[in-house]
Order: sequence, then structure tokens, then C-alpha cells
Amino acid sequence: MDVCAGAGGLALGLEQAGFDPVLLLDRKPVACETLRLNRPAWKVLEMDLLEFVPDEHPETYDVDLLSAGLPRVKSSATVARAETEEELRLLEAAVLLTHSVQPRALLIENVPGLVDAPEFETVREFIRKELEHLGYRFRWFVLNAADFGVPQDRKQGVLVALKKQYFDSFRQPVPTVTEHVPVGRALGHSMAARGWPHADAWAARALSVAPTLVGGSDNRGGADLGPTGTKKAWARMGVNGGALADDVPGPDFDGASGLIKITDSQAALLQAFPTDWRFTGRKTARYRQIGHASPPPVGKALGMAIADALRA
Repeated sequence: MDVCAGAGGLALGLEQAGFDPVLLLDRKPVACETLRLNRPAWKVLEMDLLEFVPDEHPETYDVDLLSAGLPRVKSSATVARAETEEELRLLEAAVLLTHSVQPRALLIENVPGLVDAPEFETVREFIRKELEHLGYRFRWFVLNAADFGVPQDRKQGVLVALKKQYFDSFRQPVPTVTEHVPVGRALGHSMAARGWPHADAWAARALSVAPTLVGGSDNRGGADLGPTGTKKAWARMGVNGGALADDVPGPDFDGASGLIKITDSQAALLQAFPTDWRFTGRKTARYRQIGHASPPPVGKALGMAIADALRA
């Protein structure tokens, strides 16, 4: 069962690891449309996690894994208090859902700071008490998506909890690549797709992984690739991080002396979505789904580690 499923990045990775979702839940219509478009057989429920009643959905009675790629919690010192409290309520709701669902394993993915930052100590203590009361043992750790073949520096805070009889068999995923994939290699083919003559030269310049993609808030602004510091990192790779393009450069696009924009489809490649995974909605809505997603290769690595523990 996957809650706050978004565009399906975590669920797709878990599917690749052998998990079969019985229910996916998200409150955003456009995300649910994306899930249904790509996996018509999945049962997708458009509902706020805070309003979900497990007893009304018998398919949740016996699941191996409850997963949650939750909206990113933020320090109360940096954002509006109401927004912070909403994200924390969703985190707590995902943990409390284990009371009803009683999964053999729980997977929560969020910001790295949730693992050890002092401002989240109260939240971690709440989670500890709830999980220990229910008979789970758990581990916090941080993974970088770049270590799993994702062409992006994307650190993720992870909580894995398992029923006590499975926990000693759990091993934290180890990197699957020895060399990070640079942006130029990830996007070079797509940049050349419409005959742009400078695609190879651009790719040779984009030699590092991408900065962390951020989807931004649904309440503010359009689609861009992140804050000022992130835009500067993109500029060093020849990319204008202030907006998205409608299409990749064509044969008449100069670009040799300026910055190019990437498309939302290319952003999906930077999240390591397969090329046949489609996103619904307008451009900004598509990009926000992509930027908020958990990269599928990380979900696959976590899923395989959890599956191995449950089989042991």
C-alpha cells in the first residue's frame, strides 16, 4: 500500500522490486490521473491521507509493505507555521496508519534532516514510541539517489521499520553504481533529438550530476529548477534554471553562446523515470509531479532490501 503516492516514483520502484500495490492514495487529482494512465490495473484512491479510514478498504488488511513518499517537512524557522504543521500531520498520519494496517514493513521517504536534525527530535521521538509500541524495530538513514544511477544529487532521508522477527535480516541498500551519471550523458540524446548541432558540445560541458530537482509549492509561481544557488549550478552546465522549455532545441537554435532550457520530459529523465512513463496535466503541473517524486531506482533498491528481509 502506497500513500501520498504522487506521480508514482516510489510505487514504480517498488513494483520493479517485486511488490504489487493493492492500493495507492493521493489527494491531488492530477497525480491520480498520472497513476491511472500508466497503470490502469492499480487501484488508485483520490483522498487526503488525513481522511482515510482503513476499515473501509479491506484490501489493506494484510499487506507486506506500507510505503509513503510524503510531502517534504521543513524547519519551522524557515517556512510558514501552518504549512509546516500540515506536512508534519501527514508524517504522523502515515505512522499512525500502521496501527490499523499492521504491515510487515513500513517505508517512509522524506528530507535528510528528518534522520538526525535537532529540530525534528520531537517528531522522531513520537515515531519511536509508536513503532516500538506496535512491535516494530526501525532504522533511519540517508541515501543519495546519485549512488543508484540517478543523474541527480538528491539526498533522501529514509525510515525503514519491520516487525521484530524480520528486522535483523534487513540490510541498508548499497550503491548500485561506481560512477555517477552526469547530466550531459543523461540528456545528450534527447538534446540532439530535433537536430540541434550543438548538442554534443553542450553534453561535454554538463559533466556533473544535476542539483536536486524541486517541485515547488502548488500555491506559488510557475515551474523552475530551484532557488538561486541551484540556478547558478545549472548555469555552469549551460542550463537556464529559471523556466522550462516546451521542446528541445531544433536545428536553428543557436545556444552556443547562451543557456538552454530543459523540458519537463528531460526533468523526468533526471529523476530516472522510464521514458514511457507519462505525466498528466499542463507543463507546470507535470513538472511539479516530477520534482516532488521519489526516483524509481531508489525505491527499487529499498524495495529489494525490504523484500530480502521479509523472505529471510
